[in-house]
Amino acid sequence: MTAPSDPKTANQMWGGRFAEGPDAIMMAINASIGFDQRLYAQDIAGSRAHAAMLAATGILTPSDAEAIGEGLLTVLSEIETGGFPFRTDLEDIHMNVENRLKEIIGAPAGRLHTARSRNDQVAVDFRLWVRDQCDAAIEGLTALMRAFVAQAEAGADWVMPGFTHLQTAQPVTWGHHMLAYVEMFARDRSRFEDARRRMNECPLGAAALAGTGFPIDRQMTARALGFDRPTANSLDSVSDRDFALEFLAASSICAMHLSRFAEELVIWSSAQFRFVRLSDKWTTGSSIMPQKKNPDAAELLRAKIGRILGATVALFTVMKGLPLTYSKDMQEDKEQVFDAADTLMLGLAAMTGMVGDMTANRPMLAQAAASGFSTATDLADWLVRALNLPFRDAHHVTGTLVALAESTGCDLPDLSLAQMQGVHAGIRADVFDVLGVENSVRSRQSYGGTAPDQVRAQVARWKEILA
Repeated sequence: MTAPSDPKTANQMWGGRFAEGPDAIMMAINASIGFDQRLYAQDIAGSRAHAAMLAATGILTPSDAEAIGEGLLTVLSEIETGGFPFRTDLEDIHMNVENRLKEIIGAPAGRLHTARSRNDQVAVDFRLWVRDQCDAAIEGLTALMRAFVAQAEAGADWVMPGFTHLQTAQPVTWGHHMLAYVEMFARDRSRFEDARRRMNECPLGAAALAGTGFPIDRQMTARALGFDRPTANSLDSVSDRDFALEFLAASSICAMHLSRFAEELVIWSSAQFRFVRLSDKWTTGSSIMPQKKNPDAAELLRAKIGRILGATVALFTVMKGLPLTYSKDMQEDKEQVFDAADTLMLGLAAMTGMVGDMTANRPMLAQAAASGFSTATDLADWLVRALNLPFRDAHHVTGTLVALAESTGCDLPDLSLAQMQGVHAGIRADVFDVLGVENSVRSRQSYGGTAPDQVRAQVARWKEILA
């Protein structure tokens, strides 16, 4: 709940510089408590670490530090149980917590802000929050990768068409197609891991922008909050939002990958393809057409990349023209990141559920794999190997045979030997050994290829990595 505004309190918060309270519209545009209250746990953790450090360095008395630490735990409990009175006149989560702390413990609360500013306070709070979101994304991606690996293992030797331009290209295996997404999401996971390592420096102690004259121990607060080290430049510390931009960039690429597979699910589950069946958990019906089973979850996932990409562009736009160090523009960083993180985690969970539940239509996959002259490349390769034709000549011969098959309404394996020899006299009966889709996929034994043995080897590798 949000308590009514109190201009006098806001005036006191800013100190003696201001004779009058803010206009109501100014308060509305200035306050961030409506969204930055999500940082409450990080704000309280940072304040507890700061208070403990102030006591260890002799800046605070042990009794004041203990009162602050216990009082902050009380505030944390109130927020978590829904009994905390958030107030817009106190602008943000930092002042809301500090004001409530003063109500609980009295004068010692006024000493908490010694040797820090809201500039380094919000920088550490936000960095802690984004770091937590990186951990959540890594966990979500790991679960999704396991779901794809399970599908790959089940269908390591199931043939299906591989596409370019959404046209039948060459036969591949279902397992190979599933593992393509494992590779994509593995790169996404590594981007979040890499971003997390880079952001794991603590800006607390940079104060407003120049550091502080108090004998603080920044190494202590960094360790207490799980950072590798304190940041090395106070100006950069309070003005940096690269960590949020990197999180958004990684989220955008990941959401793009989610959208690509969502698009495949929409296509594959259609009556025209019938490659997969999505369970009732992830589909909806129609209000007028009783036969419909719409892949709404996949369609919504396909659309959500727009929100995440939009958040990325928005924050880049906020940051692109800011001089050092802190500007109030940077208050507009959080809503974008909060929404993108929520959207990404929802998308990862939904896709993990859909991949785990979907059922491949193996007969339809095999039927489609054998259509569209999918073994034409195998025929061209055979002409090179068996007849020593230059590949360009083999390509021409194969194209002529495809045109012949198309004109007679059949596929390449259905042509007679005599018809083939009419195009090239050297073609022998063993050419038919390479024209079946099963033979085609088994022949693709190069590392990273679609052969079932290669797929099973990659499945084993990923199961070990994800164990």
